[in-house]
Amino acid sequence: MQRLLPSVSCLLIFLTACASQPTVSTPEPVDLVPYLTATRTTPQWTPDRLVAAETPFPSPTPFTYTVQQGETISSIALKFGVSMDDLIAANPEVNPSAMSIGTMLNIPSNPDNPTGEPTPTPAPFTVEQIACYPTSNKGMWCFVLAYNASPDFMENLSAQVTLIGSNGTFIATQTALLPLNILPPNTSLPLSVYFPPDVPVDAKPQVQILTAIRLSANDPRYLPAAVNNTLVQIDADGHFANITGEVRLPAESNAATQTWVAAVAYDESGRVVGVKRWEGGGIQPEGSLNFEMTVASLGGVLTRVEFAVEARP
Repeated sequence: MQRLLPSVSCLLIFLTACASQPTVSTPEPVDLVPYLTATRTTPQWTPDRLVAAETPFPSPTPFTYTVQQGETISSIALKFGVSMDDLIAANPEVNPSAMSIGTMLNIPSNPDNPTGEPTPTPAPFTVEQIACYPTSNKGMWCFVLAYNASPDFMENLSAQVTLIGSNGTFIATQTALLPLNILPPNTSLPLSVYFPPDVPVDAKPQVQILTAIRLSANDPRYLPAAVNNTLVQIDADGHFANITGEVRLPAESNAATQTWVAAVAYDESGRVVGVKRWEGGGIQPEGSLNFEMTVASLGGVLTRVEFAVEARP
């Protein structure tokens, strides 16, 4: 049995609308390691786990990763919380448009602060919650829910997440990033990062805000896209949600060549339990692009999904 949730929250960049213009698109999957069990989920951590920006964290160690079926350079960058530019730069011998299954990639760790020195003060944003979830392969996903209370858009948000063992020992550290490049005003989106095996189930996160840039109004790099006509179908156990909808551009917009939609899954208590990014192609002014994806819960029962969109010329 499935639960249908018509048009859950639409968190939009530059414009909010709800209209219907059917088109056809080919969705590109970005996979997460799904739901473990509710009994092994690390509890939610509140912002008392934040660390002052002046506190240097241990420098992480880069590692290698084997490309799996269906993965792209952007999905792998999202999986490990690094930018696509940094991932491509760390693998100059790999063609990002023609990666084969089994390709070995070097995954850079914390590329913005490799030596652990204090970083410049970022534009302020609020950390609403911090939660980490162990996965079935002994990895761990961590989410840092960021809220932009300012009237301006913010770009390039990042935070360093460090895992500490029950005895206070250092386990690992990685950089967490948003699923989009921008955080709109009065909007929440999670920064996410995946820690590969082996991570103890009782590992605790510490978070340090690294970067956030406040944008000027009407930045030409981002177009006024809107998410419309969303339909969320949650499975009976609340482990997965199948999502459909469309992205639309107004008539006065320039054409888009790249479109991203982020879907953020929450449980009944409002805790982030999963995130997924869909990547689409171009849209003409006054045109639309259909999207379809599945978001999995890494923690408790999934009860609602919120959306954000980004379109670039």
